[in-house]
Amino acid sequence: MTQQPPRIGEPAPWFMCRSPINPEFHFDTIGGRYIVLCFFGTAGDEAARKTVEAFYARRERFDDVDYCFFGISIDPQDEAAGRVEEQLPGMHLFWDFDQQVSRRYGLIGSPEATSYSPRTFVLDERMRIVAIIPFAPDAEQHVATIMEILDRLPPLKAASAADVPAPVLVVPRIFEPELCRMLIKYYDDLGGQESGFVRDVDGKTVSIHDYGHKRRRDQEITDEKLRNACMYRIHDRLAPEVHKAFQFRATRIERYIVACYDSSTGGHFRAHRDNTTKGTAHRRFAVSVNLNTGEYEGGRLWFPEYGRQQYAAPAGGAVVFSCSLLHEAMPVTSGTRYAFLPFLYDDAAAEIRQQNLQYVAMKQQQ
Repeated sequence: MTQQPPRIGEPAPWFMCRSPINPEFHFDTIGGRYIVLCFFGTAGDEAARKTVEAFYARRERFDDVDYCFFGISIDPQDEAAGRVEEQLPGMHLFWDFDQQVSRRYGLIGSPEATSYSPRTFVLDERMRIVAIIPFAPDAEQHVATIMEILDRLPPLKAASAADVPAPVLVVPRIFEPELCRMLIKYYDDLGGQESGFVRDVDGKTVSIHDYGHKRRRDQEITDEKLRNACMYRIHDRLAPEVHKAFQFRATRIERYIVACYDSSTGGHFRAHRDNTTKGTAHRRFAVSVNLNTGEYEGGRLWFPEYGRQQYAAPAGGAVVFSCSLLHEAMPVTSGTRYAFLPFLYDDAAAEIRQQNLQYVAMKQQQ
């Protein structure tokens, strides 16, 4: 079975490969900076050689602190004849002479295939794929395109002493801007409904409305194509980050909604936990994907048990946290905040959910 090549937004495959200075270079150890991964194939090809030279001409950008470059060769003559060499810091090489790494990244199809499709991958600090750019006939243009992509990425923050954070995960670039706009339009076209919260009353999980505790409108996503677009991005882009951070493998998503916190009605959700009733006991992680960060004021999340720091993901990014954490959505003081708000759980939790259906009095909206 041919392995599916990685796609934009997904984690870059990890591998171990020989480099000029390390016989077993573990690629996963270089996270924390932006990475240019250039599969040039062979420096014996003029176009590939010129592309590598164009990257090396910009080596001042690659300091191994914020940016690093890795060129991948599949030609033993590149090493034997010294056709390309590392220039440290910043400019590194991998010798992929058995082409195993190239196959994992989709540069070569089946094991029997011989054709090679040079391209450059740009990875973010979490080692997720930001861009995949095939080589261009003009080497300078190809490298200029990569530099433009790096220029558009947000600057990495300088090292500093950390405050004690809540155990939450903030992951940018889960939904692309186009999907965010589509979800906002979907909500605006349909208008949403007032959203309550749940409590256990007389042994049943029931929905309650109290504007002093929560003021929000939700629109369920019933459009199958839009639901699938959200599901695939959560599965392919966010779930691997959740597993890496929390050793939890999410296999199920509860609810597909666009939520709206409007400043005109004082949109907010006071401090609560997301799994304290029989009808919600199966929930493991809450996800808040902001759709329009920067277009409103207020509306941040905070976790009272872990100090007064407030959290917000950039537009299209997610804040992920355990459903057992006390948290509050602060009031939106200006504008309107839109968010996609699913819960994640696994197969074991699904059994709990099934067992507790008998206690659920009505559809949950918390």
